[in-house]
Amino acid sequence: MGSPSGKIAIYPGTFDPLTNGHASLIQRGSQIFDHIVVAVANDTPKEPLFTIDERVQMAEAALKGTDNITVEPFSGLLVDYAERRGAGVILRGLRAVSDFEYEFQLALMNRKMKRHIQTVFLMTDYKWLYISSTIIKAAASLGGDIKGLVPDNVYRRLREKYGYPYPLNE
Repeated sequence: MGSPSGKIAIYPGTFDPLTNGHASLIQRGSQIFDHIVVAVANDTPKEPLFTIDERVQMAEAALKGTDNITVEPFSGLLVDYAERRGAGVILRGLRAVSDFEYEFQLALMNRKMKRHIQTVFLMTDYKWLYISSTIIKAAASLGGDIKGLVPDNVYRRLREKYGYPYPLNE
């Protein structure tokens, strides 16, 4: 896809599921970069709740309406994928100090493999600091109220996946 450019940013993750924290960071990134590719990772050490196709479909539905955002699956090394997509930037979010060490290690490893691809960190909005896909799934699996923490389409899919009916007022 040509030489890497700082105008295209890859925002990678398993997005199992996409949260409002992810969506917020993607929207903010779309104001900084010309194009954001939301790269849904097929290769993950975790056992995902949703298939790769379900995760891509949920993210596409949640992010529709923004022309400079694309959602697609990827496999293999992130830096190789970024290079194939012509992206010069990997966008990552930081929630708290606890995220920093791991993200810093990943960024340094990526830089070692492909020096021309930069990692840019954005801080998560304060209202999403405490949520993660893991915490969302744990609460949803027990029937917890996760409304407002994930996009509406993701909320419905989680309720279905865990076998909980929708509240009557929805």
